[in-house]
Amino acid sequence: MSLLTTIQTRLRQRAAFRRTKAELEAMPLDVAIDLDIYKPDAARIAEQAVYGR
Repeated sequence: MSLLTTIQTRLRQRAAFRRTKAELEAMPLDVAIDLDIYKPDAARIAEQAVYGR
């Protein structure tokens, strides 16, 4: 993989992480409860969804 491709991939992943985290944090509390999501864990959930960690 070239350096440029690696950088583009990382930038896309970072953008996806930020969007996912923002959506989880903006989710209404009743929906979060229904989905069994603890809103302060939004960063961890987004990281796992985007990066697979």
